[in-house]
Amino acid sequence: MTEIILARHGETEWNIEEIFRGRANIELNQTGLKQAELLAKYLSSRQIDAVYSSPLKRAVKTAEVIARYHRLAVEIAPALIDYDCGEWQGLLSKEVIARYPQVHARWVSQPHRLKIPGGESLNDVRQRAVPVVSEIAARHRGTVLLVAHRVVNKVLICALLGLANSHFWNIRQDVGAITTFSYEKGRFILTEHNNTSFLTEKAQLSDF
Repeated sequence: MTEIILARHGETEWNIEEIFRGRANIELNQTGLKQAELLAKYLSSRQIDAVYSSPLKRAVKTAEVIARYHRLAVEIAPALIDYDCGEWQGLLSKEVIARYPQVHARWVSQPHRLKIPGGESLNDVRQRAVPVVSEIAARHRGTVLLVAHRVVNKVLICALLGLANSHFWNIRQDVGAITTFSYEKGRFILTEHNNTSFLTEKAQLSDF
């Protein structure tokens, strides 16, 4: 059996300010670093056999903190890179609502039918991310950690559960949270979702 842990990276300043991050290569803030350390300590007693990460700094740093406890090197998985939000990258949520009211309304109501101007669709994310998870699950036995981003992880969770991208908003994953699947006989089985039990009150959570 293989166990896949999908972790969302820790907090950045752009999470707090509700800025669309996309491919911007921003760092974890102090809270995010603390979240990564708390997650690492929580997972330190478990046997983790491999750690993969999105190539962006906020994910890589989270992965490195965890991997250190297991004396593992972080393997970069380019397909786990964050959602390309095109023209929205670097804009505050309220700015996007003001500049792109109709497009944003579709993002909220029908995200699976939207391709952000200059960016990706959820299906684009699904087509690049699902194969790498399937490949990793087939390659390893034991527990594997993947550190990625909100949109990527939510799309992956939908896909592994056999749900369409139209269920995107039915899934929540906070910063620093983990969601776990077992992989048995070609099937992904959800065993844990949005676990943040290891985070303290000082390490505040955000779903943005």
